[in-house]
Amino acid sequence: MSSQPTRAPKPRRSSWSRRQFVGSGAIASLLAALGFGKSASGSALRRADAADSIYTRLLGVRPHLPGHGHTTVVGGSRMPPEVMRAMAEANEEFVDMHELFDAAGRRLAEVTRAEAGLVTSGSFASLILGAAACLTGTDQDRIVALPHPTWPKRECLMQTAHRISYDRAFRAAGMEIVEAESREDFKNAINENTAMICGLASWERKPDHTPDIMLPEEIIAIGKGAGVPVFIDTASELPPAENLTRHVKMGADLVAISGGKGIRGPQGTGILVGRADLIEAASLHAFPHSNLGRGMKVGKEEVIGLIVALNRFLELDHAAYQEEWTRNAKYLSDRLQGIDGLKAEYVRGLMTPLGYDAVRLTWDQKRIPLTPDEARQRLRDGSPRIIYAGDLFITRNLENGEEVVVARRLREFFAQEASRGGQDA
Repeated sequence: MSSQPTRAPKPRRSSWSRRQFVGSGAIASLLAALGFGKSASGSALRRADAADSIYTRLLGVRPHLPGHGHTTVVGGSRMPPEVMRAMAEANEEFVDMHELFDAAGRRLAEVTRAEAGLVTSGSFASLILGAAACLTGTDQDRIVALPHPTWPKRECLMQTAHRISYDRAFRAAGMEIVEAESREDFKNAINENTAMICGLASWERKPDHTPDIMLPEEIIAIGKGAGVPVFIDTASELPPAENLTRHVKMGADLVAISGGKGIRGPQGTGILVGRADLIEAASLHAFPHSNLGRGMKVGKEEVIGLIVALNRFLELDHAAYQEEWTRNAKYLSDRLQGIDGLKAEYVRGLMTPLGYDAVRLTWDQKRIPLTPDEARQRLRDGSPRIIYAGDLFITRNLENGEEVVVARRLREFFAQEASRGGQDA
């Protein structure tokens, strides 16, 4: 791995022209199957009919219209057409994976202003590999020993508020979790066995943040003072685009970012960036080496898809892009007014846990005789299928045209339930 950010070499121009590439029979069939070349509204109408979905045709799994964020368990995000085209082109050729990972790592480092970078099989894999790096460095005997370290320096320290289920990544690497509730307890918990300190970047934007919860900048400063590597999990924090560099600039030793979600690369990819020595150690654990991370494989097509998606993300007009979410949220809220008992309130992103514009759906259960869980389940079971979480309907993942289909379905659903409630009264 290069220890300094360098500009990635320009890729060799394909011998095919773009017209020849897109016009080839196999690729054209693939793009047609994925719906490319159709209008946004046409795609929205097609997706409203689950029977026309490739998931339904092949496996009987019904797709849904998203009222959620870029959550992996409900599909993550959509890859843009240029990402899919790049992955299809990458499939046509063979490369040495060590060379590919080195080159991609240099590009990640350049973009994030880190010393070095590594493509991983998702941000969870980034957490495992980063933790492994902090446990072993480049010591080959220790690398082989994981996930069962025999040395005492294997503790991962985190504030209780920063501990979530993803701490399993650190435990999978062989770390022991040490929790501390208060600042004072946190500082006192650092000792000769502390191998790593970790923190969640998400606390920087959560509306329920309280002064007793430390933010990444403070955690990094404490780690620097104690000489302990600090790992910041910023998997879901894009946009804003400045979060690509924010925590590296703060001095974090390692940063994990999702390659899917906001970047909209392959959902099974991730980014690990940070100190050159730690990234070198992480890469020794990772595919294509046969160590702890060998099963966390990333294909050549996915590497290219991630880099193309990242390059695209850097060129986006993010303000205009986010304005689409705002317009869709306001449209949805407006279309759901006037239904007896229903309150559909537009909520700005700053006031939501995920930081995205949303519509808060609440109702008088005497007029609409459904619990929130029952309503979500009926919408999930209905047609078109709609999935959202809690009381917030997030518009981030809707393509233009889908907001119309969603509004029509929600209005029909709640109006019918309100009518039923009136008849039962």
